[in-house]
Amino acid sequence: MLAYISCLIWLFICVEGVFGAGTDEVKPVSVTEGDSVSLNTDVQVQSKDQILWMFGPRETRIAEIYKKNIDMFDSDVTFGDRLQMDSQTGSLTIRNIRSEHTGLYKLQILSTRGTSYKKFNVTVYAPLPIPIITGDCPSSSSSSSSQYCSLVCSVLNVSDVTLSWYKGMSVLSNISVSDLSISLSLPLDVEYQDKNTYRCVINNPVRNQTTHLDITQLCHTSAEAVHSESVIPSLIYAVLGTTAVALLFFHVRSRQVDKRTCPLAQSGRK
Repeated sequence: MLAYISCLIWLFICVEGVFGAGTDEVKPVSVTEGDSVSLNTDVQVQSKDQILWMFGPRETRIAEIYKKNIDMFDSDVTFGDRLQMDSQTGSLTIRNIRSEHTGLYKLQILSTRGTSYKKFNVTVYAPLPIPIITGDCPSSSSSSSSQYCSLVCSVLNVSDVTLSWYKGMSVLSNISVSDLSISLSLPLDVEYQDKNTYRCVINNPVRNQTTHLDITQLCHTSAEAVHSESVIPSLIYAVLGTTAVALLFFHVRSRQVDKRTCPLAQSGRK
């Protein structure tokens, strides 16, 4: 008899563990604005089951399946036509999700097997911009004669992101922000003859955007600068020399014409 009672108690504990567990557990879900996300029930709906979805701190009912009938409640107000329920599982899909849909989603399942709950904390992130790399003219280091190119990687109007400089697979520096609509910039000095690969990366828990550095486009060596400085005066001197030769040619040509026409003018006077 005691053994039978112990088995019943153990069975009760197991049932409570199956259908009562997860009440306080919250599953985090991250998604980018404009994408779709599915919140899964992991059950198969039976004929008499009730699958109820609630949203927000007031646990507003947004969708339900009861006796195989689907009711979307006030989802037209909060979500428009973005919500869709799977009639077989009761899983909830949010299409074209927006930032205002960030929050707590609570699932309640009532069946002949008991009552169970699930919670999902959905965070909607704004789409990431592509980092922009700009460069300044090379400058001499005060401690050595090496030439460096000063670079800046920038992004505008971002939140909940990390901006990083990578050299190969190693992180050189990074900066994070959680504020809304802020601009970030991260500097980097690179030697102009550096052959390593550099990239600037912005990321959040969902995605990342990368811009690769082309040193040849943004960083010019001192030799290139000297060459350009020497080429410009040479071009100027060449243009001036050509102009002088042309003027001299026209001057000599005009004197020869005057000599040929002068005797005719004198004979006319006689």
